[in-house]
Amino acid sequence: MAHIDYYFTTLSPWAYLCGDRVEKIAAKHGATITYKPLDIGQLFARTGGTLPKDRHPSRMEYRMQELLRARTKTGLPLTPQPAFWPTNGAPAAYAIIAAQKAGGGDMGKLVQAIFRACWAEEKDIAQDDVVRAALEEGGFDPKLADSGLLSGAEIYAANLEEAVGAGVFGSPFFIVDGDQRFWGQDRLDDLDAHLAGDL
Repeated sequence: MAHIDYYFTTLSPWAYLCGDRVEKIAAKHGATITYKPLDIGQLFARTGGTLPKDRHPSRMEYRMQELLRARTKTGLPLTPQPAFWPTNGAPAAYAIIAAQKAGGGDMGKLVQAIFRACWAEEKDIAQDDVVRAALEEGGFDPKLADSGLLSGAEIYAANLEEAVGAGVFGSPFFIVDGDQRFWGQDRLDDLDAHLAGDL
């Protein structure tokens, strides 16, 4: 059985634009997923990336065009410049970590609910009520938003270290069985083909 380590920041529009395709691809091939949210600013600083606010205007203009094209292709609602972005993505990341540890719910629905709150619903994912609602939508106890903060912070930091060591440099980033790497929502077809044995 193949395993996918899914690295991402809760603030990533590109991870949001994956929709539920990651989960569908994994289910199709009987693969498992471990969700590994991390601090993208720290990841960029250590792997040669640049935060959007520090990029040249031409890069940001192109990013906007790509977001709009991806919105059209995926059919997902997306506000290109949401009211609460950037924000503190850590509380939502800690909730994802706590939910994954607790089990009993649908991790894909939880992660997608957090992305959707930021990129389609104009909500601040740093707020407890937004995180609790996402947990509930995923079938998890909303109280997970208030528990395990210390262990969540430790795993969040560990995810960053693991990501750097594994060759991750962006979000979303998928590593299959610790070896094959796929960066971006536009590489999901390649991920699918790899799991099928075609790539």
